[in-house]
Amino acid sequence: MAGRSLDHPWAFTIGILGNIVSLMVFLAPLPTFYRVYRRKSTEGFQSVPYVVALFSCMLWFCYAFLKTDAYLLITINSIGCAIETVYIVTYFTYAPKVAKIFTAKLVLLVNVGMFGLILLLTQLLSEGSERVRAFGWICVSFSASVFVAPLSVIRLVIRTKSVEFMPVSLSFFLTLSAVVWFAYGLLTKDIYVGLPNVVGFIFGILQMVLYVAYRNKNRVAMEHKLPEHIISIAKLSAEKATEIYATPAVHDRDKVGNEGQKDQEQDSAEEAKEAPPPPQMENDGRE
Repeated sequence: MAGRSLDHPWAFTIGILGNIVSLMVFLAPLPTFYRVYRRKSTEGFQSVPYVVALFSCMLWFCYAFLKTDAYLLITINSIGCAIETVYIVTYFTYAPKVAKIFTAKLVLLVNVGMFGLILLLTQLLSEGSERVRAFGWICVSFSASVFVAPLSVIRLVIRTKSVEFMPVSLSFFLTLSAVVWFAYGLLTKDIYVGLPNVVGFIFGILQMVLYVAYRNKNRVAMEHKLPEHIISIAKLSAEKATEIYATPAVHDRDKVGNEGQKDQEQDSAEEAKEAPPPPQMENDGRE
């Protein structure tokens, strides 16, 4: 942000809007961590996005601190640092041992080691406005790499023709944030704020276009599969019903038939006993 941001009413207004939108982006994972807190388990979630987000906030906070009167960058990135720290601590509390070790190593490597190295090099190799520019280009490079990260999601959407794996709401707010901060950087003539958000805007718009193009694909697939699914369930239910209800009826009929046959045989035997013997023919001596 430019040092004269407070002298530009529109820039200040847009910067306030950018703070609000960025805060909504920071709070987007809150339901996830509330579920982690309630279930006392991270359920396979990764800590990498939150460590990276904390690193980004730390970089932008230092950049704003080196500039004069960049209050809006200082406020939102200090809030971002606090929120991301809470996420990481919560994750570290409920993660399994292996995930805890990985997270601790990642925080030490990125947020302590890499950030400390950047601070040391910028302090030793530059001073004054040169230090601001050096930090600015570091922020641009890192932010651009973060904005390019959704390429994997975009490739997956194109390959599967499905938006199932695209976080639409988060993508929308990230795109809106890129638009707002680009406008702010443009009005304050801060290339370090405006440039990376151009990349974010392009990839955000691409994600929105893909969502509009493929959002009905899942519905069509479900509509085609639903009757077949229902038929399968109906067939399965009919087969089960035949097994459970029809089979005993057959056994009962067999049992009744066998009992009737036995009764009939017994009656025939009794009639045969009661019947008089057949008359014997007289022998007249003729052969």
